[in-house]
Amino acid sequence: MVKELIMQNWTLNLILIAFLVLVKTNFYLDKKTRKRMYILIASIFLLSIIVFAEFYLEKLRIFNNQRLVLMAIRYSSTPYIVAMTLHTLAKKERWYIFIPAAILTLINFISIFNGIVFSLNDDGKLQRGVLGYLPYVGVGFYCCFLVYILFRQENKQAAEIIPTIFLSFVFASGLILPFIIGKDYSKIFCTNVAIALFVYYDFSILQLTKKDTLTGVLNRQAYDSEIKDNQKDINALVSIDMNGLKEINDKKGHAAGDKALATLALCMLKATKPGQLVYRVGGDEFMIICWKSTEDDVKRLIERIEKRVARTEYYCAIGYSYSADGTKKISEMQEEADGAMYTQKDNFYSSSGKTRYRG
Repeated sequence: MVKELIMQNWTLNLILIAFLVLVKTNFYLDKKTRKRMYILIASIFLLSIIVFAEFYLEKLRIFNNQRLVLMAIRYSSTPYIVAMTLHTLAKKERWYIFIPAAILTLINFISIFNGIVFSLNDDGKLQRGVLGYLPYVGVGFYCCFLVYILFRQENKQAAEIIPTIFLSFVFASGLILPFIIGKDYSKIFCTNVAIALFVYYDFSILQLTKKDTLTGVLNRQAYDSEIKDNQKDINALVSIDMNGLKEINDKKGHAAGDKALATLALCMLKATKPGQLVYRVGGDEFMIICWKSTEDDVKRLIERIEKRVARTEYYCAIGYSYSADGTKKISEMQEEADGAMYTQKDNFYSSSGKTRYRG
């Protein structure tokens, strides 16, 4: 039995050990995220043991009552693991994301006694009850929500979207393959999920080196690399600078200033479309690079940003430079965009009656 367990889960265990070491040694993760990762890894490991035990008892054709308990745990663990994945990877999801998983768990354990979801016949074979497909519906719900949340919080870069697509494919296969290859898919489910999470995590860590930790937008290093490597493809730059950050920092504290920057960055992220990326290039300075955009596209982008910022308590100045034929040098576009931005900043202080706070 022990030999079979080791052989069946050997690849999975190697992946989980590597995953554990990577999480343990990574300084980008905060304490809360690291703790959730540990719980997720432990949950996958325990589920793999439960799956093995269930199928081992089935092969021996014994302990049907115990098998029912293991089946209830397995059916309940799958939505829990997807919910835990959502809770770990999504930035703002709270504990109530586990409520549907808890309801499914209750129904699965009730099924041990009344067979409403599953039962075993006299030969020990699985029989689905009137809610026999509920576990798949529940997992499908979580998977769709997970994919939606991950896509929503991405920075519209291919390098970020590809691992999310890969993760989506793995979870989607978990809903489809059981109907194609049968219950044996359960034996490889944990390995598939572990590989998907490991790949997603690895890609995410690589992306963190390009991101500004405070605002979530791309950082100065990523900006410098982009304008150096892809100058010919860039045809517009949008320069954005926050108005009054020093006053907020001096009067309300740096935590309030950080909140202001993060809020403005979120406005920019929500306003951008594919082919438009946001970078934080200084303390309160942002730049948006646009590829293959018309000047009307750039103007509409600025309008969307201004509308979103207007809903907040903060202010910013925006300027842009556009090159219709792509012949303008990046340095020239930066100077032109910054010049337009500073002109708008001066107009803001003149028209609002505010003075530039010097501390």
